[in-house]
Amino acid sequence: MGHFSALFEKYDRLVLFDTETTGLHFSRDEIIEFAAIVVERQNGEPVVIREYDELVSLTPGNSVPPVIQNLTGITTQDILERGLSKTRVCRDIGEMLAGNTLLLAYNAHFDLSFLYYMLLRDGDPMILKGKDKLDLLTVYKDRRAYPHKLCNAIEAYGLAGKVVNSHRAVDDVLATLAVMKKMEEEKDDLQCYVNLFGYSPKYGIDGKPIGSVTYKPQGFEPGQPLYL
Repeated sequence: MGHFSALFEKYDRLVLFDTETTGLHFSRDEIIEFAAIVVERQNGEPVVIREYDELVSLTPGNSVPPVIQNLTGITTQDILERGLSKTRVCRDIGEMLAGNTLLLAYNAHFDLSFLYYMLLRDGDPMILKGKDKLDLLTVYKDRRAYPHKLCNAIEAYGLAGKVVNSHRAVDDVLATLAVMKKMEEEKDDLQCYVNLFGYSPKYGIDGKPIGSVTYKPQGFEPGQPLYL
């Protein structure tokens, strides 16, 4: 296995993250669970040095919609009992992202948009500035035909039974890491996708484009790689 060597030539730390949210609108819905895995290289091997998984307090008066409760199993009561304050979670994220860090997610535009709005209200959005970003969904679309959900990637890479796409952030982020390892074994070009996000030509970019990212239309069938 190449052990993300090309990525570690450029970055000291990889932070893979996932969010569960109350809905799909980043400016008005909110993050209810934030999970991240911090990977650093020790003796030439990538090692998970931190796993972070916390429920995030809701804005007073808000609750988890029934459809999201059914999807994630997270209830309003769970969050009241165990949720950390948004400011605390924003501070924790700031620590994880310090230094020369690459941020990764599966469908990263979605999670980064939510993260940005949370930091804007309750933290410091400047912690995202100058951080390179990698979207593993864009890589997957370049490699495999539709459908392109994380559960499809788990299946395609023979990871079923080893990891699970459960719509709980920590499971999904562990699954993302496993998928990423398989992707790298298959073709060592992950570094070519840094700050390059594909979007559906039919639906366009959802919400506001991220300033440091180049967006390119990407079809349902793999053609030549998006970076060419």
